[in-house]
Amino acid sequence: MIPQDLLYSSDHEWVRTVGSDGDTGETVVRIGITDYAQNSLGDIVFVQMPEAGTAFATGDSIGEVESTKSVSDIFAPVAGTVLLRNDALDSNPELVNSDPYGDGWMLELRLTDGGELSDLLDASGYAETIGES
Repeated sequence: MIPQDLLYSSDHEWVRTVGSDGDTGETVVRIGITDYAQNSLGDIVFVQMPEAGTAFATGDSIGEVESTKSVSDIFAPVAGTVLLRNDALDSNPELVNSDPYGDGWMLELRLTDGGELSDLLDASGYAETIGES
């Protein structure tokens, strides 16, 4: 399952544009990990995410996902500042498994450079990356 309306990183994060910051006008995106990633990890038991106000460069580690199999870093698919974190994952990390593109979202970021979105993969490009073309 690869939603057509999202953008993707080669590190298996997805990006959805959700609007713009009312104060700055900068693009705001929601990010999470893909269905492919959550399936590869197995049952997720803990998600560690940064607090609002934390800034990241593209490619930085922005948190961790712990599963019954391993601990994996989550990487920033774009540069930005955290506006919101999905606090529901603190008590229900399994939402990442059951609804990775919906209730299992992880962070909302205000982008540093909206032009970075053009560096991400569309659904067909991501499908090729994971061998589902």
